[in-house]
Amino acid sequence: MFAWTTKAKKVFRSFPEDLFEPTKTLAANQGLYNGFLAAGLIWSLFIQNAEWQIYVALFFLGCVAVAGLYGALTASKKILIVQGLPAILGLGLLLIHQFL
Repeated sequence: MFAWTTKAKKVFRSFPEDLFEPTKTLAANQGLYNGFLAAGLIWSLFIQNAEWQIYVALFFLGCVAVAGLYGALTASKKILIVQGLPAILGLGLLLIHQFL
């Protein structure tokens, strides 16, 4: 989010170098969005009420899964594996834990 025009150039070598500056705001927005999702999942670990802990985790994992599905449909199928699959597995494990 903060190093899109500096460190990201080294990570995303296939991305044209002249496009980093014009997409800086887009990258910051995406970084902020991902940060909120991570904060929500971390927050769910500290909730004392077990029922609410599961509800909050399910909500944020669901958001990540939907984002992964949307990314797979609009950008790259790889996003479904990298982002969607861990969230879907987490959702499945939480649901199994809750109903067993």
